[in-house]
Amino acid sequence: MRQEKQPCVYILASQPYGTLYIGVTSNLIQRLYQHRNNQMPGHTSKYAVYRLVRFEMLGDMTSAIAREKQIKNWHRSWKINLIESENSQWVDLAVNLGLPPISD
Repeated sequence: MRQEKQPCVYILASQPYGTLYIGVTSNLIQRLYQHRNNQMPGHTSKYAVYRLVRFEMLGDMTSAIAREKQIKNWHRSWKINLIESENSQWVDLAVNLGLPPISD
């Protein structure tokens, strides 16, 4: 069965108020799995940035990429305010999407 693509901008954090990573994907679950299993070497694996703290589904990949660039250009405090506007406890939202909790 072919999975429907769902353009998405997501924010990962190492811990509350920790290192942040902003990315874009068309398959959020697959991308989270890749990050958590260090299949994507770089920033997220180096700093253990695996906790999904925010995501936004968008209508098309062009819009998702534009939104990712917009958020990446924001001040850190704006990014934190964006996260806390819907996730004040910095809960790992990936658990609600079916992924196992991160072992601390």
